[in-house]
Amino acid sequence: MSSPAGSESREQARETSPYIELARDAWAALAENTHQPLSPEEIDRVRGLGDELDLDEVQQVYLPLSRLLSMYVEAAGKLHRSQQEFLARPTPPRTPFVIGLAGSVAVGKSTTARVLQQMLAHWPEHPSVALVTTDGFLMPNAELQRRGLLLRKGFPESYDRKALLRFVVDIKSGKDEVEAPIYSHLTYDVVPDEKIVIRRPDIVIIEGLNVLQPARVRDDGRTGLAVSDFFDFSVFVDAATTDIRHWYIQRFQRLRETAFRDPASYFTRYASLTEYEAVAEATRIWETINGPNLVQNVLPTRSRATLVLRKDGDHSVRYVRLRKL
Repeated sequence: MSSPAGSESREQARETSPYIELARDAWAALAENTHQPLSPEEIDRVRGLGDELDLDEVQQVYLPLSRLLSMYVEAAGKLHRSQQEFLARPTPPRTPFVIGLAGSVAVGKSTTARVLQQMLAHWPEHPSVALVTTDGFLMPNAELQRRGLLLRKGFPESYDRKALLRFVVDIKSGKDEVEAPIYSHLTYDVVPDEKIVIRRPDIVIIEGLNVLQPARVRDDGRTGLAVSDFFDFSVFVDAATTDIRHWYIQRFQRLRETAFRDPASYFTRYASLTEYEAVAEATRIWETINGPNLVQNVLPTRSRATLVLRKDGDHSVRYVRLRKL
């Protein structure tokens, strides 16, 4: 049994933390009287492979988050108008509100991004919400092969970081149209000559493993810009490393029975593996690529996020940690 002194110490630690931490019940209560706009069919469409997403999770976790984000968007609009008045300049359209969303492979960040896109678009203040994944900014496989980086795909050095930075700068510069490359998970490569066009949305969600990476130090000792410098809000989807490893292996087994059986799949060779062989191969990939990338590059960026969603072993969010203002 914990002592009163121990409880007081933990309470003091929470008070001196730069974050507010809310258990799931307390977080869910923040939107208990707010209408949940997604239908069961919409939830099915945004659910990723292996993700346990249901109406309760959407109502209790993502509805409060979408409302909070909507408040941030509204506040950014007011600040924009006030700044233009202060500068005695005409008020042009505000640049899109940019949300960065980071987390490990298999943690469910893509599902989180899709849910937020759908829910935010239901708020009348900002009906246009674009979603871009950083997978499209990976270097093509041929280039990764040439550089000896194919087995480090997903590590920061495997991305065209200059192109990704230019994309975000263009978004925050207020350009009417901005293009982003498209990635195919079937062929495991960037799709040549295909682009997604972003046309002045109210909100842009940028989802990827390394979107919260700090700026690199250049050869001359100067520090450049980072993609995250242009985020108005950022979310990190978190879980215990052992749980994420388990989810990755489970997802690999499901893909072996589904997408890997497509003759066009880059991974079609895995379709014929036995269950034992599939587990062994997924474990090898995790321990040599995804696990090290998580520990070395992704997890260290968690403290840079505005908000952290911490998941339990059953994929449900257990608590939320929000940076204080």
